[in-house]
Amino acid sequence: MWTKLVPATALLAAVTLTGTAHASPTSPVSASPATPAMPTASSPAVPEPIGGERLVRHGMVAPDGVKEPPKTKATSYVIADADTGEVLAAKNPHGRYLPASTLKILTAVTLIPLLDKNRTVRPSSVAVNQEGSAVGLTTKPIYKVDDLFKALLMSSGNDAAMALAEANGGLQKTLRDMNAEARHLQANDTVARTPSGLDQPGQSSSAYDLTLIARAGLASPEFRRYVSTKVARFPAPKDYYEISNHNKLLWRYKGMIGVKNGWTSKALGSFVGAATRDGHTIIVAIMRHEGYFWEEVAGLLDWGFANRGKVTPVGRLVDPLPAAVPVREQQAAPAPGVSASARPSTSLLGAAAAAQTDSSRRTGLLVIGGGLLFGLCWLGFGLWRRRSRL
Repeated sequence: MWTKLVPATALLAAVTLTGTAHASPTSPVSASPATPAMPTASSPAVPEPIGGERLVRHGMVAPDGVKEPPKTKATSYVIADADTGEVLAAKNPHGRYLPASTLKILTAVTLIPLLDKNRTVRPSSVAVNQEGSAVGLTTKPIYKVDDLFKALLMSSGNDAAMALAEANGGLQKTLRDMNAEARHLQANDTVARTPSGLDQPGQSSSAYDLTLIARAGLASPEFRRYVSTKVARFPAPKDYYEISNHNKLLWRYKGMIGVKNGWTSKALGSFVGAATRDGHTIIVAIMRHEGYFWEEVAGLLDWGFANRGKVTPVGRLVDPLPAAVPVREQQAAPAPGVSASARPSTSLLGAAAAAQTDSSRRTGLLVIGGGLLFGLCWLGFGLWRRRSRL
């Protein structure tokens, strides 16, 4: 009796463990790495590059049938219609470069909705002593958030950028917020490592992204007010002094709204500008310009106004992504009229399979092998005893 029961039991245990060790909740049939699965009608389509296929090019991208935009020394640029989102012409639009102080527009777009403009701020000594361009902050609590945004976007104050970051909960939180906002806008070429745009390893943006961010900023009345202000009073410990906007086209170009310029020795010159004529707004963004770019930008704006609505766009400015849905709201609700007890439950085998790890699988295989070996040995021992009795 035992000589028959024990081998059967061992074999049954081995078969059971084999199923448990290799079961999968979904059990898909995966293709060999050397033989990729063929696409089917239900396979997801390859996503189109941000802004359109033509904007992937590194060189000039211009519409047919019209004269190309005027020459510029900028390595990269975009001319876009802010109202329709059409990209009218571009050159290396997704090229990633150091953005210098044009990154401050992302700082502003991120923080304007988060900070009360009437809140009083006391800058730290770290903020006050930021290198590069500065508005001249002190550590006294005499500044409103509103003052700091003027200093950020008019005077390109690196000290104001850090003071705003401190008001938002610190540098690291602000950088997380800025990069999250960049992803929300689909400005995927942009990585913020500082709130001021001071050069840091890994920091980058593109002419396309700067155009996206500027367009988002122009939708905010507060942002428009800051970038279009030519001269403003700024608080001082005993009185005030005047600050002026660094955007020279505010004084020179008809319909100029403003936005932001930037320069460092590594990034070279960069600029994002917007102007409105006859109810239409054109945005121009340039990056890595070697010298004096104001007249060239004016020429690009002129080309945009002359050709908007007349040419086939070479791309488009994408819309922001929808706001993130809280995780609890993303969970599927039960169908109406179906109680929790009526929902299908996961089988014990499926649950066990889902919990499998590489270690548990190896252990299962060892148990399987041992069970089979024990069963064979016991079977042989039983046959030997039976023959010896005969």
